Amino acid sequence: MTDARAAAPARVIIENVWPRVDDGSYPIKRIVGDRLEVWADIFRDGHDKLAASLWSRITGDDAWTLTPMRPVDNDRWMAEIPLERMGLVQYRIEAWTDHFGSWRADTEKKRAAGQSLVNELVIGRGLLLGAISKADDPWVLKTLLAAMDEAPDDMARATLLLAETTMRAMDAVPDRTDCAESALFEVIVDRERALFSSWYEMFPRSQGNATDRSGTFADCAARVPAIRALGFDVLYLPPIHPIGVINRKGRNNAVRAEPGDPGSPYAIGSAEGGHTAIHPALGTLDDFRQFQQIVHDHDMELALDFAVQCAPDHPWLKEHPNWFRRNPDGSIKFAENPPKKYEDIVNLDFDQPDWQGLWHALRDVVLFWADEGVRIFRVDNPHTKPAPFWRWLIADIKSRHPDTLFLAEAFTRPKPMRHLAKIGFSQSYTYFTWRNTKAELIEYLTELTQSEMREYFRPNFFANTPDILPAYLQESGRAGFRIRLVLAATLSPTYGIYSGFELGEAASLPGREEYADSEKYEIKSWDWDRPGHIKTDITCLNRLRREAKSLQKLANLTFHAVDHETVLCYSKRTGMDWVLVLVNLDPVTPASFDLAIPHAAFGLAETEPLIAEEVLSGERISWDGPRQRIALDPTMNPTMVLHVRHSVA
Repeated sequence: MTDARAAAPARVIIENVWPRVDDGSYPIKRIVGDRLEVWADIFRDGHDKLAASLWSRITGDDAWTLTPMRPVDNDRWMAEIPLERMGLVQYRIEAWTDHFGSWRADTEKKRAAGQSLVNELVIGRGLLLGAISKADDPWVLKTLLAAMDEAPDDMARATLLLAETTMRAMDAVPDRTDCAESALFEVIVDRERALFSSWYEMFPRSQGNATDRSGTFADCAARVPAIRALGFDVLYLPPIHPIGVINRKGRNNAVRAEPGDPGSPYAIGSAEGGHTAIHPALGTLDDFRQFQQIVHDHDMELALDFAVQCAPDHPWLKEHPNWFRRNPDGSIKFAENPPKKYEDIVNLDFDQPDWQGLWHALRDVVLFWADEGVRIFRVDNPHTKPAPFWRWLIADIKSRHPDTLFLAEAFTRPKPMRHLAKIGFSQSYTYFTWRNTKAELIEYLTELTQSEMREYFRPNFFANTPDILPAYLQESGRAGFRIRLVLAATLSPTYGIYSGFELGEAASLPGREEYADSEKYEIKSWDWDRPGHIKTDITCLNRLRREAKSLQKLANLTFHAVDHETVLCYSKRTGMDWVLVLVNLDPVTPASFDLAIPHAAFGLAETEPLIAEEVLSGERISWDGPRQRIALDPTMNPTMVLHVRHSVA
């Protein structure tokens, strides 16, 4: 038997809601000030008209905001909402049959054809009565009903029922009896720096003027004006905590340290403290606070390293010995990535019974530094720790401090990298470091900007790191550093350099992508003005990044065809702001080629000249005609970065 009381199956269909990540399993990402466009395919059987609404709210608010959706074409509907606050925004779609709208459309056709409207008026009056019974304030509808009943004839009654005012009144009290509802989707709304920022990484202990003693926070503070003058807005420090004594590494990662060797800052913890302590050679917590204030006074922000690992003499080994892995003979298990061994580091065991205690202790480390005003954390090797832990920690921290940002330093396989971004990391290291050819760059940037990745993966294009001195930089000389700088600074809205890049530092260990005499194991003293530096290029590009809104977005990238195998041409456009970039990827061989002027990409008429400033030289150029002959000589100008203007009448 059938149950006559059972609800009829839904006839309104909602499909292909966009944007979404993995069918809504993870949030998309946006920035405060963005307008979120939500699209969906909405239809039903037959020819009835539909209505749809987008419901949204920020987590923590009880009230939902309703935004009507509008049909675009071919059953595609759209609505947009402003994202005005940081936090987690939820949204869903409701759609239903617009019974009055359907009645109105059919009745209009019959009236235009001169057909009888007797039955239609009865149906329309019934719809009006139904709306009156549901309305919180039915005065307008009751007035319409009274006017309809007093009308002299059917044509007058039809005119009243079909009026725009009646339609608006009925739209305010929709009949949602067959309402269909989509799944619930989410969007993480971050502050602007999550998408657009320029990072500078430096080792605090190398900011002094000697190699036999550590630099201090005061030395770091003295460097801040020069770093800000280069145009950077995020100053990132590797771990600043006490360094372990047991199994301390020597220079160039030597197994045995010599007297005076400072060890690797990634071997965190000693008798002097752990992840919430500061290395005494750098200063005190008050010194850190003064340094951070100077950073803020220069309109910059401090980012700290969060490395989930310990030296063998970290206090946690005595306080929580069960948090660490042991060998069968009971000895502590050191970190390793066979055949490499890291005798100065022991890893935490996330599989031991007190995993919750470990999770909370690590969360409290982040909270400690967040309470000190730190709102950016670069996380070391997050792919070697459980993804559920990161999802929980990031959500917990952002529920307390929504402006907190997390950068995933995960040079690993593509799917784990993408998953870390999906579960909450604000930014991600990328494969840009090893994408050197024209085909490689086009393929990779197309994936980042045109696939679903653009909804959740924010790339941070570091040109080098303390761990990675790419082969390209080792072999390409000053021109190579200029080329990679331009690519990093103009392809991605967020990029970074590790100190020494501006000097063209390229001394490497033989056959390896590692620095010789690495700062990870010794104190350095740098001549920041040594010949051959590219600080002028950095300053010009960072100034352009601040001025050009087009460089502050990710997905607005367009590649342009150039008939030369080593020349990459691309542009970014946002509103009335345009940047055109030409790069000779070969750091040795000059390239000459014809460029087809991309008039359409810049909103220019075919006869209109392309007028621009070449940012690195300051030269003003004006290109007439459909093509231009270009020469890029690595010894002089391996790149051209054009801030494009319309011609002035």
